Amino acid sequence: MRFGKRMNPYHDYFGVPWYLILACWTLVALGSHIYQVGYIVKLIKLGKPDDRFNSWQQRMKEFMTDWLGQRKVVEDKLAGYAHALIFWGFLLLISDVLDLGSGGLFSNFLDKIYLADIWNLLVDIGYMMAFVGISIALYRRLIIRPAKLKGASVEGVFILIAIMGIVLTAFIVEAGEMIGHENGWEPIGLLFAGMMKGMNEQTVQRIIDICYWTHMILIGAFLIEIPQTKHSHLIGTVPNVMFQDHGHMGKMQPLEVDESGKAVSIDDMSIEKFGVSNFTDFTWRQLSDGWACTACARCQDVCPAYESGKTLNPMQIIMDVKNYGMEHGKTLIAQETPEEKIPDRFTRDAIWACTTCYACVEACPVHIEHVPKLTDARRHLVLEATEYPKELQVLFDNLETHSNPWGIGAHKRADWAKDLDVKIGEPADVLYFVGCAGSFDERNKEVARSTAKLMKEAGVDFSILGEMECCNGDPARRSGNDYLFQMLTEANVDNFESIGVKKIVTSCPHCYHTLGKEYPDYGMDAEVIHHTQMIADLRKEGKIKTKERDFSLTFHDPCYLGRIDGEVDAPRDALGGEIIEMHRCKNKTFCCGAGGARMWMEEDTDKRVNTIRAKEAVDTGADQIGVSCPFCMTMISDGIKEKNIYNITIFNLSKNYYSFLNL
Repeated sequence: MRFGKRMNPYHDYFGVPWYLILACWTLVALGSHIYQVGYIVKLIKLGKPDDRFNSWQQRMKEFMTDWLGQRKVVEDKLAGYAHALIFWGFLLLISDVLDLGSGGLFSNFLDKIYLADIWNLLVDIGYMMAFVGISIALYRRLIIRPAKLKGASVEGVFILIAIMGIVLTAFIVEAGEMIGHENGWEPIGLLFAGMMKGMNEQTVQRIIDICYWTHMILIGAFLIEIPQTKHSHLIGTVPNVMFQDHGHMGKMQPLEVDESGKAVSIDDMSIEKFGVSNFTDFTWRQLSDGWACTACARCQDVCPAYESGKTLNPMQIIMDVKNYGMEHGKTLIAQETPEEKIPDRFTRDAIWACTTCYACVEACPVHIEHVPKLTDARRHLVLEATEYPKELQVLFDNLETHSNPWGIGAHKRADWAKDLDVKIGEPADVLYFVGCAGSFDERNKEVARSTAKLMKEAGVDFSILGEMECCNGDPARRSGNDYLFQMLTEANVDNFESIGVKKIVTSCPHCYHTLGKEYPDYGMDAEVIHHTQMIADLRKEGKIKTKERDFSLTFHDPCYLGRIDGEVDAPRDALGGEIIEMHRCKNKTFCCGAGGARMWMEEDTDKRVNTIRAKEAVDTGADQIGVSCPFCMTMISDGIKEKNIYNITIFNLSKNYYSFLNL
């Protein structure tokens, strides 16, 4: 902005030209900033390669919506819009900083091409947006004080006050220039100028000088501070948003891939190191997460492990990686390996507490990928260190010996269907992949029977594998035993190929996700649908018709169906009628607590994930709780029993649907 001749801060100070003073400070601040950022880049480059350089059109669109547009940031209405206003305001203010640092050269240039007035208005708007955003943020931190901010360091408050100082000093400098020659294009400047009109020229000049240099010192200090604190996200969010994962949410990568990107068979594997134990075992994109984190704690807010009192805090996991890099930076850059291992930094309890529900990933406004860091740590602990909860040894033994978590003989897999005249191991239009729960768990056998009856009544040509069927491998993979997972996967794929499977229906969301999203890496070429999708389609086609319900119903979205694979409509279309929604539903659903192999591990906290979810369902006032996952059925049923609640029952869509039809 242009300064009046009398209010010009561009003069000598103690005999030293202003520009020399500013140049020295700029060199210190900018030099420190560049050095620190360079150091961070060196650390991130230590990570393994990660090809995130495809789909540039999509990535640019995401950059515009998620970084510039703050799409996910504003989902948290109060804190989100406060942050967005500060962000957008400062984008508009960058040119003003350059103008102030150049002695008004930029504004003089704009004046010559008749754009100065428009620019002045935009700068005023920018400062006003920043002022409002900072005010909201301070009000939230100091007055509202949400639980997650209690006990937080005062650093955030000091930074906000410093930014407010940058804004206010700019207002005052702007006002000084306008005294005596008001400009309607600068309404905020006019307001502050009116406050200063009664002062003498010398006082105003002194105020302008003080505010100008305060403004410049604060900006320089902010540049120095950014790489050292959570404000590193001002740098880190750009690569995080630009290079976010375009693959399926929740899809884990094979242990080893060939040139085509497909999994190398177990017999041909040459890999010797599994998972993550050191900083350099992460990919560069995984490492960049630490410097992109805004410490907004949204991941913490939605984490079922954290809410149930376990030691896992997904935000802390991201900070752990960053802090590990900064603390051991010199050693790492020297290509040496620190004695401290990454799993030690995370802690074992935190690593095994994760349900892999991906709520943290979905909630993150800057696309941080929390879960893969934990599953990679599990791979190391299981396949290299052989350190894991003792309960998992039983799981692994059962899967390896009997191909199911219950350890029941494979010859009993089809016992549930003995009287249903179902094809076993024969070619058909559809393969019904029953899953281990449907085959062996008494509660879920009825689900399998009802699904089979439904398909027969609707005229669906289907078969089952019977004792040829193996567990899909999800509990092994999510608990870190990828080697065992691949053994099961290769056996299933061979069996699919032997009968020419082209379409698979499964009742379990974990089977649905693993078969549909992960098995293609191992050579499977077949369409996979969830039974709720099949029921919804049959209903639309008029092959099945339902009666009106005489009871109210709420529905629990399984994580691996609703959030991870994005299917929230099919279960509701299949159910028909009104659904009383829980406050956490669809892609914002809350985990039942069984995912990530937690189904097979002990729950040793007083507050359990399944009881939290069961209470949310009960609080809707519905008569029944709809579920469409065998593990959810078990966990929520147990949660209801633990709460001694008897006025609500479980409505499993496939189990109850058959008896509820007008056939």
